[in-house]
Amino acid sequence: MKDEANEADEANEANRERLRGKRILLGVTGSIAAYKSAELVRLLRAAGAEVQVVLSRGGSAFITPLTLQALSGRPVRHQHLDPDSEAAMGHIELARWADVVLVAPASADFLARLAQGRADDLLAAVCLASESPLAVAPAMNRQMWEQPATRENLACLAARGVSVFGPESGEQACGEVGEGRMREPAMLAADLAGLFESGVLQGVRVLVNAGPTREPLDPVRFLSNRSSGRMGYALARAAQEAGAAVTLVSGPVALSPPERVVCQRVETAEEMRAAVLDAAGVADLFIAAAAVADYRPRQVAGDKLKKSSPRLTLELERTPDILAEVAALAAPPFTVGFAAETTNVEHYARAKLAAKGLDLIVANQVGGTQGGFEAQDNAVTVYWPGGAKSFPLMAKDKLARLLVTLIAERYHAKNPAQDS
Repeated sequence: MKDEANEADEANEANRERLRGKRILLGVTGSIAAYKSAELVRLLRAAGAEVQVVLSRGGSAFITPLTLQALSGRPVRHQHLDPDSEAAMGHIELARWADVVLVAPASADFLARLAQGRADDLLAAVCLASESPLAVAPAMNRQMWEQPATRENLACLAARGVSVFGPESGEQACGEVGEGRMREPAMLAADLAGLFESGVLQGVRVLVNAGPTREPLDPVRFLSNRSSGRMGYALARAAQEAGAAVTLVSGPVALSPPERVVCQRVETAEEMRAAVLDAAGVADLFIAAAAVADYRPRQVAGDKLKKSSPRLTLELERTPDILAEVAALAAPPFTVGFAAETTNVEHYARAKLAAKGLDLIVANQVGGTQGGFEAQDNAVTVYWPGGAKSFPLMAKDKLARLLVTLIAERYHAKNPAQDS
């Protein structure tokens, strides 16, 4: 019994690690099982997730918005497409906000409309507009569940990549016994946690560098840049969730290392170069997300420079090109670079891709409204020889998971022998 209890505690802790900080959009549709949604919201919040509830017209007949708002800590969005919210494309905003969309309970009617691609209420529109993983937890009378139409709708959704959680068998509200009960909230929380472990990089050794470097000018001053390290840390976390063994080489940032990631902290470009080259020899994949200083002071003053002159001239020298060095190794890892540009983003990104012999490059425009340095959100375009894919503005954690999925696809396409 003690071993079973320990295993349960370990499983719960693992679920909390996977759900912490995740943005979950929970759709609640017309089923008596809607009462379980309240407990599901509570469990997800306790695991550290953010929860936004969208309540359908049918769902509001079984549970009140006030109950779900009190538990989620966020105003519940209702079934209709609100004109004020839709002036700013509210359903698109919700779709982009979510890391995952779960409809629980998912009624037979909603499953039918989802299979048809309907967008006639807010929840259906969000499901159609979202690029995030979509999951449903069916809940209905056993006869409705057994109908061929329902099974065909579920098969259609599963073929499109929708995850189906349940249903379970047991006593139903109508007094009958059979399949159709919504899965219990604790099991659904575990199901959701599992969605963040795709396994697309299972067994792959991934090296990520992140954050800025600081190049000393004197004992109290340094040259640096605006990088917060959020994108690199998010990529390290996403790669670990995808099954990789991850090493993170980090410049000075105000972030805690992702769990189950080996983190080595450095300060200067030279220190980052040494750490990256030391780890690159055993890495299968290198994601160079750090904003390494391009120049450093040619001479570092031994004492603090005094404000004795109206002007100060600094002589700078180039720092080592870490990304190019890794790509030029005799047996280089699959190498992903980053390009933060203010103008002509595609031109400079593709030039960097070719000049350094990279496998992929992730490019974004900084200094504008599309995220980047010191921002919570980012919008990027990924380029590779013969291809490109754009990702709209979204939270960096969500973007990181989408980028890791794309990087994994390109990595496995180049290394098919390692997958056999």
